[in-house]
Amino acid sequence: MTEPVPMVELWRGPFLESVHRGHAVVCDASGQIVEAWGDPEAVVLPRSSSKMLQALPLIESGAADAAGLTDEQLALACASHNGAEIHSVRVKAWLEDLGFSDEDFRCGPQEPRDIEARDALIREGKPVCRYHNNCSGKHSGFLTLTRHLGAGPEYVDPDHPVQVAVKAAFEEVTQEETPGFGIDGCSAPNFATTMHGMARAMAFFAAADREGNTRERAAARLRDAMAVYPELVAGEGRACTELMRAMDHKVAVKTGAEAYFIAIIPEKKMGVSVKVVDGGTRGAECVMAAILVRLGVLDTAHPTAQKFVNGAIRNWDGLVTGRMKPTAALL
Repeated sequence: MTEPVPMVELWRGPFLESVHRGHAVVCDASGQIVEAWGDPEAVVLPRSSSKMLQALPLIESGAADAAGLTDEQLALACASHNGAEIHSVRVKAWLEDLGFSDEDFRCGPQEPRDIEARDALIREGKPVCRYHNNCSGKHSGFLTLTRHLGAGPEYVDPDHPVQVAVKAAFEEVTQEETPGFGIDGCSAPNFATTMHGMARAMAFFAAADREGNTRERAAARLRDAMAVYPELVAGEGRACTELMRAMDHKVAVKTGAEAYFIAIIPEKKMGVSVKVVDGGTRGAECVMAAILVRLGVLDTAHPTAQKFVNGAIRNWDGLVTGRMKPTAALL
């Protein structure tokens, strides 16, 4: 298949109302495809699903250890967080430890997704800051590496040493030369690769040994930090956090904008990449949950699995009016 395939259906009563189409690849530790739907060679921007790749130079360079970063900070470096207090407090402290301020970030200010944090800013008349940005943990990692390298302040410039290192790591782990990049919502370059390349990279993370070579140790630390601190990777009510908790912190998953999603499964040494082509996040969440059930790492009876794999659609009065479910190809 070279076209995206139907992956998710939305039913309202007896009527098929909407369909999400996409691509998905499951790879093993050798980089070989175990299963695929759609086109494994489709070239896609993985958006925030690539944050653990972007964080590899932070550890490999020695910057993380030189700065004494904790596993919580490594989880934040891979996060698309809600801007809740648990996130903003940690990011602000990280900035202060580095000797930087909010103005040193090159991500823009973003209203917190967390309602409590957003409402507190409104009540107190405080401004929305860059540390509230969902990518501020990644940018804290970029700043840490920038300081370690003694590089200039424009760390999101594609020719900056930080981004040169990110591109090199990205290409080496995907085992593909990237055809280019787009500028992400946080102003950093986001490098493109095939669905196969991204699944291959996630399988590398899954098989990485904490006693292995420098890159394996770095990948294993990032993978494990994500799985141990799912609330820092995303936040309450988010699919990433809920799915990692449902799998007892044994699998790392990460969403990206425009309906990208990855999974890192150490138990099976497998990596998964998912892209729903219409950009509908709800579709990507359903596909990922279905594949995790298919691979035997998410219990189909778990309430979180049911939420995403057989999700009820309710109206404003709480009545169940329909269901969202994966197509037969994923079951």
